[in-house]
Amino acid sequence: MAYVKLIQPKMLKRPVDTGLKLHMSPPLGILTIANILRDKHKIKIENENIREIDFSDVPDVVGISITVDALPRAIEIAKIFREKGAIVVAGGIHITTALNTIDEDLFDVFCVGAAEGTWPQIMEDYENGTLKKVYRCKRLTTQDLVSPAYDLIDPKDYLYCNIIHTSRGCPFKCDFCYNSGNDQQFINRDIDIVLDEIKALNKKHIMIIDDNFTGNPKWTREFLTRLKDLHIRWNAAVSINIAFDEDMLDLMKESGCQGLFIGFESINQKAISNVHKVQNHTVDYERAVRNIHDRGIMINASFVFGLDGDTKDTFRDTLDWIVKNKIETVTSHILTPYPGTKLYDRMKEEGRILTDDLSLYNTAHVVYRPADITPEDLYKGYLWMYKKVYSFRNIIRRIPAKKDQRAAYLMFNLFYRKFGKLTDALCKLITYERIGLWGETMSKYMK
Repeated sequence: MAYVKLIQPKMLKRPVDTGLKLHMSPPLGILTIANILRDKHKIKIENENIREIDFSDVPDVVGISITVDALPRAIEIAKIFREKGAIVVAGGIHITTALNTIDEDLFDVFCVGAAEGTWPQIMEDYENGTLKKVYRCKRLTTQDLVSPAYDLIDPKDYLYCNIIHTSRGCPFKCDFCYNSGNDQQFINRDIDIVLDEIKALNKKHIMIIDDNFTGNPKWTREFLTRLKDLHIRWNAAVSINIAFDEDMLDLMKESGCQGLFIGFESINQKAISNVHKVQNHTVDYERAVRNIHDRGIMINASFVFGLDGDTKDTFRDTLDWIVKNKIETVTSHILTPYPGTKLYDRMKEEGRILTDDLSLYNTAHVVYRPADITPEDLYKGYLWMYKKVYSFRNIIRRIPAKKDQRAAYLMFNLFYRKFGKLTDALCKLITYERIGLWGETMSKYMK
């Protein structure tokens, strides 16, 4: 039996974030690895977003889950544990997408792809003394997928532990997205297992954290038809094309859908086309919003600023569109060319990459040379957008017409965005879990 420590490196907060972002939900990736290994090995999970890493012990194997902006911190963590004699395995979305950009001497082992198709072999080879440098997951089937170890979560550390994933990956290959990498696979989980997980959580509100919950509409319909019997409320991320499938929207509402996260990305069709977001057509955006709002479902709209074709006017135009269409929640990003994506390769070839400091690649810094706006104006516009969307005036202007949505709307806009620092301080006093539970209760019963 080996002692395996699984680490989530600390995420650097963006200028618009508070501690609430760090404590939003537990990391299902390393919890899945824990469930794969714990029958045969001693497992310890450490999330550096929650508390400091314990560097005093000496695990046999350390696994680090890495996003692009966390790579510099992961390198520091690996160095400390390797000096103690531990074997360090680097995995996660950045390793899977951009392995060829990473110095192989920084880690002992690289895990490319899903944990189910790599970690069992890694541990078997470790015990046999035959470790290889790179382990790649072959194509998985639904039966291969493993549930996260929910019982290892300390709920006091998080706002929400009621998170579920029903699939891995996304069928679309937008140029700026991790899912455009060659080793990404889209696959749905077994419906019976997902429903059992939801029942075991014993919550009346579930957050589905898939990249694209409706990536396989046939699967989604069957799942939602069966989900209706559980009488819960849920939120999920979907691609905008589903807004024109009115039967699906009706089924979503009937099964308890409260809100949908949608990547609108830009209201400029030229900018959208430049990154091959083929499912988005800006001329249909307002019809998509009406279809969703007509069913009493709220929208969290994601926008990416700095696409080729964006100018200083893009921010004002986008804000006006958001307010006009009463978009309930907005998430803004600065375009970020992640290494390993088609966008990065193109910008690198064009000489537009401005920095190799990966800690800045968190969608809150300008790391490339934009085509039609200066880096300074892009950054200022990004901050301006958050300030204006969540001003008192625009919070009131965007308030939902349906009274039963207003409590949830106001709680997010005020307590998470407008007064997030105050809410975070309160969480530290009475735990994130209690604030999260209060939020769920209020959004259910306030009218």
